[in-house]
Amino acid sequence: MSIFDRKRLKAKDFALPAAALRRGFYADRYFANSRQLLSALAKTGYRYRGENPRSLAGAQTLEVGEIEVEAQIFNRRSPLALIAGVDHALAQLRCATGFFDDCDNWVETWAALEVDAVQDGVLTYYDGDPQNVLTVLEIRGSYRDFAVLETSLLGVLSRASRVATNVYEVLKAAAGKSVLFFPARFDLPEAQAIDGYAYWLALRRFHRDTGIEVRPLASTDAQASLWGGAGVGTIPHAMIACFLADSAETMVQFARHIPLETPRILLADFNNDVVADSRATLAAFWPHYAAAYQASDSDGLTRWRLNGVRLDTSATLRDRSLPGEAETGVSPKLVFTVREALNSAWESWGVPRELEAVARDFCRGAQIVVSGGFNLERVARFEREGAPVDSYGIGSAFLANDRRTNSDFTMDIVRVKVEGRWVNMPKVGRRPCDNPDLERVDLSELG
Repeated sequence: MSIFDRKRLKAKDFALPAAALRRGFYADRYFANSRQLLSALAKTGYRYRGENPRSLAGAQTLEVGEIEVEAQIFNRRSPLALIAGVDHALAQLRCATGFFDDCDNWVETWAALEVDAVQDGVLTYYDGDPQNVLTVLEIRGSYRDFAVLETSLLGVLSRASRVATNVYEVLKAAAGKSVLFFPARFDLPEAQAIDGYAYWLALRRFHRDTGIEVRPLASTDAQASLWGGAGVGTIPHAMIACFLADSAETMVQFARHIPLETPRILLADFNNDVVADSRATLAAFWPHYAAAYQASDSDGLTRWRLNGVRLDTSATLRDRSLPGEAETGVSPKLVFTVREALNSAWESWGVPRELEAVARDFCRGAQIVVSGGFNLERVARFEREGAPVDSYGIGSAFLANDRRTNSDFTMDIVRVKVEGRWVNMPKVGRRPCDNPDLERVDLSELG
């Protein structure tokens, strides 16, 4: 699966459209044209009759339709990229390398490939020189048999590595605080599994590099499917609307009926008064929590602990708890204000002296989650200003694909086999490269 467990995901772990991949349905058309041309040349027995501009010995014996190539796949995200999607790419090679015979029957030839690949979770570095790249996948074999896979191989590597690297950068900025993965609503359902896997890889890499373990928190079961997890979440704004804007009553019924393993986190901004709704929910929970405490009811203590409040104030609104000149949306000032309000909420409850410490800890135990338009820069700002955030919820920013976050991959043919010899054949400006993290892959194990 990754460098963290030394195992790889298999083709059966992915919902691969094998038949469509084989037909070239997902291929840029010129790759399908290439396969068609090579197949035609193979049928006619064509041997190279060109000008041989690089003066290769034995070129005139080359049966171009059967040409064997060495292809290298690499990316150029600077200064580094966290690589993900390798196992998915290998699964494509395993299930869709081959050709259709004269009767349109599929002939698989993956066993004839020689493949070296890095493990998901490695880092690559790029200094800006396209002749100095770290390859993540090298394929040697009949070009005709895998030509139509280039588009989909590059696509999954680009997508997954971009998401993984974006998450990894945010984790570093968040200094070990929880980062909730919320991008599902911004893309196709089919992307959720590989996106969630990329997120999980980033958390594992961050743990390896820093020693800080951050619990994976994805919002859908699909996002967690490739690492054996499950989606987590509490309530949407829609549920508060069903309770006629009564946030506290919404949470009371949530706590009463939802299993104990689900955190009790209030989405606090429905009425644009996060302080009032947060304090009202704490007050509504407290009698139940106090009763459980006095009865030594461990389940009750879990059921009636408000684990946190989530601030998701619209960027166009200023919360009612802030002065008129304050920043709109979720701001460090709003987080400080809510933290103070949570900590002191118990002071107005008339708590018996013997329960004061319990009530104080109950209130201080409610964490603060922020969401709504957060990205790397915004997380860095909140951390720089010391805002008492416990978790960041981030969505579309993890899918960002701009000049800074671009993680596009390229596949170059860098060598061809002529008369049994591998000879260099890169385009001008490129050269065969290497990566010490490459490992030989046995595709027979990935079925």
